[in-house]
Amino acid sequence: MPKTVFAILLPLFVSSALAAEPEEGFVSMFNGKDLTGWEGKPGWWYVEDGAITSQSTPEKPCTKCNYLMWRGGKPGDFELRLEYKLIGGNSGIQFRSRELPDWDTFGYQADMEAGTQWTGCLFEHERGGVAMRGEKVEIDESGKKTVTSIGDPKELLKHVKPNDWNEYRIIARGPEITLVINGVVMARAVDRHKGKAAKDGVIALQMHPGPPMKVQFRNLRIKILDAKPR
Repeated sequence: MPKTVFAILLPLFVSSALAAEPEEGFVSMFNGKDLTGWEGKPGWWYVEDGAITSQSTPEKPCTKCNYLMWRGGKPGDFELRLEYKLIGGNSGIQFRSRELPDWDTFGYQADMEAGTQWTGCLFEHERGGVAMRGEKVEIDESGKKTVTSIGDPKELLKHVKPNDWNEYRIIARGPEITLVINGVVMARAVDRHKGKAAKDGVIALQMHPGPPMKVQFRNLRIKILDAKPR
């Protein structure tokens, strides 16, 4: 094979080999066929084209948040990987969260939206934006925040594909939480806020009220991690 051709093909061979490698320690959370292992508000969640799906329309508006709950446990230290596609509106992935009545939750959320503010941000219902895109935020026991930049929010958003599939990774270990989209770190938090920082809880997918929207999730898998000292 000529060297020039080999040089072109080698990265493709390496990429294929890496893609074929199993993800050691990860287990599937979704069978790609039905909602076995998940529970949500009746009439709002279903499987379409191998993806967990929820959609609102003018004829069927969503007037209150509801969540699809994973029933595989309430992990604290883990890495979660999935792909999502969002068309319109806002959604997110709850974790280390508390389940509330009427398919609601309270806790951390890895956020996403069709707009420009919230995708890649770490949200929490009581404290709002814990770490915005492009931030590393350290929160001490009293709640005092120290914020440093890890990137320009507008530049980071360019790595997100609108109306298309994106890979989301959530890494939670001890007080440290990292959000990664398409291989790019979007936000980090070290949350030691006494009485506020959650250590474990449910994982859930969000259907958000507002204008018509459609959100899909696929290839969900999780790896339980050893905790770091808190």
